Amino acid sequence: MTDTPAPDATATDAPSAADADAPPRLGRLVFHGPLSERRAGDLVRRLAAGAPRTVLDLGCGWGELLLRVLEAVPGARGVGVDLNAEDLRRGRGAAGERGLAERVAFVEESAVGTRRGPADLVLCVGASQALSAQQPPAHLGEALGELRRLVADGGRVLLGEGFWERQPTARELAGMWPGASADDHPDLSRLLDLAVEAGFRPEWVETADRDEWEAFESGYQADAEVWLATHPGHPLAAATRERLDRHRHQWMHYRGVLGLAYLTLVPVTRAPSAP
Repeated sequence: MTDTPAPDATATDAPSAADADAPPRLGRLVFHGPLSERRAGDLVRRLAAGAPRTVLDLGCGWGELLLRVLEAVPGARGVGVDLNAEDLRRGRGAAGERGLAERVAFVEESAVGTRRGPADLVLCVGASQALSAQQPPAHLGEALGELRRLVADGGRVLLGEGFWERQPTARELAGMWPGASADDHPDLSRLLDLAVEAGFRPEWVETADRDEWEAFESGYQADAEVWLATHPGHPLAAATRERLDRHRHQWMHYRGVLGLAYLTLVPVTRAPSAP
């Protein structure tokens, strides 16, 4: 799993540095998004019930959900695609520790126009922007079309996508990511309509709750906040403080306004080609 819509648009991960005292990066997060253990378990059980033989995770980050599906479906093979080399190394390490290294590949490449499908199960959680060269929010229709292309008939797509829980006010938008607009996300109803228009039927619709969001946002910052409190004179302290304060300010403006939907989508079977 990669960035959810808010952090992806608003914050850069901690700056890299050669010394061991550099700010830590995302060590408190199991999933890179507002996803609880309970919900993750339910998702994995539901997706594993279809016994997918091939799993494709687009914008996978370190691929925790991908690895859990592979653990639940013996014999399934997976590919995770992302551009973040550090996250991919973390995913490969976790795969090795869990005895999955022979069944999964983490590849550093763009997902735009990828030829790695079709797969029985396609995961795209907080990463639809990785499927299109268009900038959000114009990318969403194309991304859904790509997901339909990449999933096999009879398979499933798990899409994690941002939506407005309610229309944001002008003041809230002004405090979010730079250039934030009410057009940046659809509401949940429109998001579902877009999925149907792209050739899917929604099998299951669920949304991250407040506790999941707060656990994610706190975990996103926590290690760096502790580091900053104990390294106030470090050469990286000023940049880290500015980054953390900016993200916290933005979070306080989209908190309770921006939602994340987890949509389990069934592709509508394509009609056979005429002879």
